[in-house]
Amino acid sequence: MIIGYARVSTTDQSLYAQTDPLTAAGAERLFSERVSGAKAERPELDKMLDQLRDGDVVVVTKYDRLARSLRDLLDIVEAIKERGAGFRSLAEDIDTTTPAGELIFHVFASIAHFERRRIAERTREGLEAARKRGRIGGRPPALTPDQKVEVIRMRVSFIFPIKDASMPPNVARHL
Repeated sequence: MIIGYARVSTTDQSLYAQTDPLTAAGAERLFSERVSGAKAERPELDKMLDQLRDGDVVVVTKYDRLARSLRDLLDIVEAIKERGAGFRSLAEDIDTTTPAGELIFHVFASIAHFERRRIAERTREGLEAARKRGRIGGRPPALTPDQKVEVIRMRVSFIFPIKDASMPPNVARHL
């Protein structure tokens, strides 16, 4: 069975620009929703994935209607494949039910994997360069060294209860 999935981000957008081409592509069943792609909860997508059967093909007008990012797309297409179904995107001409389409899709997956590793590598290099320049990552200290000495003095001399000694809102209670 060919199953169509359509998604728009806001309530004032129309789904017809997607549902009409999906119907023309032979979709026998349509799942559609009005929800931002940035939201993790997409009930119609979840329902569609739950109802997929071996041999089904999920069709979208553009792959960005299905996923928020390439990584998300790869994960969703993998979930589709695990259920014995295929994936087709009309605009990008990706069809994992054919050997050539599966190859193209895997090239995308390889590029995404390469890019993730390059980002991690650049992040490590940036942190290392910053450390060599004496920069320390993380949140800046809430107290100056003088303020720390004062808080410790107040705690040791019992001038104030511990909770009062660390009253300023930017002071952690675990000093």
